[in-house]
Amino acid sequence: MVVLGDSLSAGLGLSGSAAFPARLQKALKAKGIEVDMINAGVSGDTASGGRDRLDWSVPEGTEAVILELGANDALRGIDSKVTRTALTEILTRLHARKIAVLLCGMFAPPNYGADYSARFNAIYPDLAKTFSVPLYPFFLEGVATDAKLNQADGLHPTAEGVDTIVKNILPTVEAFLSPILRQRN
Repeated sequence: MVVLGDSLSAGLGLSGSAAFPARLQKALKAKGIEVDMINAGVSGDTASGGRDRLDWSVPEGTEAVILELGANDALRGIDSKVTRTALTEILTRLHARKIAVLLCGMFAPPNYGADYSARFNAIYPDLAKTFSVPLYPFFLEGVATDAKLNQADGLHPTAEGVDTIVKNILPTVEAFLSPILRQRN
């Protein structure tokens, strides 16, 4: 499994063992689910950047991708059409390669106005429906507004914040992996 993302999954400011992919792999292993995990998070990456590096970030033999991109798009106020197009291309290319995808949603900060937020926030549920992929609605659920779970920049989770993300997303990841693991056996 590859986690294709930005600094939120790359683990900016954290040790590699405290980053989301490593912590998720450990949580899955504790439940008896063995998964080889690749951290393909790149700090500062946008959805377009993820699309541009998709082929070398998701190697042959990958069975599943957790797609966590868009936070930097929202922070920079990138046109939501650009973000939607890049994520659509990623999903199209992964679908063509028969790789299962769990899409992680992101919400736009309020500083660009209600219209921008509405357009941006609609991207993830729309794409999940269009591509029939599972959606985890907000990657930073339970973490984004809790200062104790974020680093001093207020944007990136602490190790405890990552653990909260993992705890919250784990049931969704287990359900996502279940049919893949059944096919293997």
